[in-house]
Amino acid sequence: MRTSPRALLTGLAAGAGAVVALWLAQAAPSLRLDALFATFAHLSGLLAAYGILVMLLLMARVPALEHGVGADRLARLHALGGRYVLTLCLAHAALALCAYTAHTGTDLPAATAGLLSYPALAAAVAGTALLAAVGLSSARALRRRVRHETWRALHLPAYLGAALAFGHQLAGPDLAGGPFAAWLWTVLHTGVGVLLTWYRLIVPVRQALRHSLRIVEVRTEGPDVVSVVMQGLALDALRAEPGQFFRWRFLDRRLWRTALPFSLSAPPRNDTLRITVKVCGDHTRRMRRLRPGVRVLATGPFGAMTAHRRTRRKVLLLAGGVGITPMRALFESLPGGPGDLTLLYRAGSAHQLVLRDELEAIAAARGAALHYLLGPSDAPFDPLAPRALRNLVPDLPEHDVYLCGPPGMTRAAVSALKRAGVPAPRIHTERFAF
Repeated sequence: MRTSPRALLTGLAAGAGAVVALWLAQAAPSLRLDALFATFAHLSGLLAAYGILVMLLLMARVPALEHGVGADRLARLHALGGRYVLTLCLAHAALALCAYTAHTGTDLPAATAGLLSYPALAAAVAGTALLAAVGLSSARALRRRVRHETWRALHLPAYLGAALAFGHQLAGPDLAGGPFAAWLWTVLHTGVGVLLTWYRLIVPVRQALRHSLRIVEVRTEGPDVVSVVMQGLALDALRAEPGQFFRWRFLDRRLWRTALPFSLSAPPRNDTLRITVKVCGDHTRRMRRLRPGVRVLATGPFGAMTAHRRTRRKVLLLAGGVGITPMRALFESLPGGPGDLTLLYRAGSAHQLVLRDELEAIAAARGAALHYLLGPSDAPFDPLAPRALRNLVPDLPEHDVYLCGPPGMTRAAVSALKRAGVPAPRIHTERFAF
């Protein structure tokens, strides 16, 4: 089962509409200032709580969402939704404070002290502070300065913040519509909690125990590029597909703390999985020193850039740099006859090409077209310009396009493909910077 992006957005919008309907069922029309503030405080509180629930669901790693929507799109929705949730939380607090101030006739400091004397409200303030801290750590200016492990650790208090917000909802007036509303709210939160526990905790542990994945080979593929080959038991049960990725945790003393996302660089076969990694930081540099026998915890598979997205007979695979890894797996495995597949590989120079011998062998065996687009990114001639792409692939608008590369190259290529006549729904890409 795969949930499409449209189905996900439709479902989320319908849920928000149901929350508004719940608020309308409770609303008591009044022109008193305190009642107006309180009414809209209830609406913002209900929508904020629903938003928190959605944020947790998006990151629960539910396969139907991961394989249908894609991990990168889910991460972007999560980041965008987080801003709205924080805004709603702050609006709820401000409106509730204004309502209490107007109702009691006191000033803001006295009203604040009065509200904080209620345990449920004090817990809600603490939960909001935790969520705000998580949001602040994800701000672009700070995110670039924080190590990935630290950033992930800072997200753990968000679960406590969500629990405190849930307790406040049940104890406060936001679910005053009756026991059914409170029961439904509890069921929704319990369901999301079960999904989080199952897919983020139980499934990874079960996979590790069942498959006993270990490194069998680490080989050099080019300048600062290595392939890691792993073997395990009953790996077909993972149902991994070319184009997908796992989060890999290598149980080496220098790497075990970090789960790294890498795509499969070859189709799974004979209980063997392979990734190909470019050295670009401390963690990937340490991977060159991994040895056979090291245990590996692989969580996944994730990603939606698979054969399921294909809608046309002809397919163009467009790769940049080490983005060739998922494209190489798709190049070998996508169904098609001679002339149906074309691979364009963008690199700075010939010595930067990765897995070149394998690509040429696949092209020869399948009758597929393979073109290397070489040269620096600031060269006068742009091989990814619309006219250049149409010269290489004359019937380009009739193709599905799978694209993977550095962010700058990906943005430029998507723009060029659209200008060359490829409809946006047929451009399939996935980013791993999340």
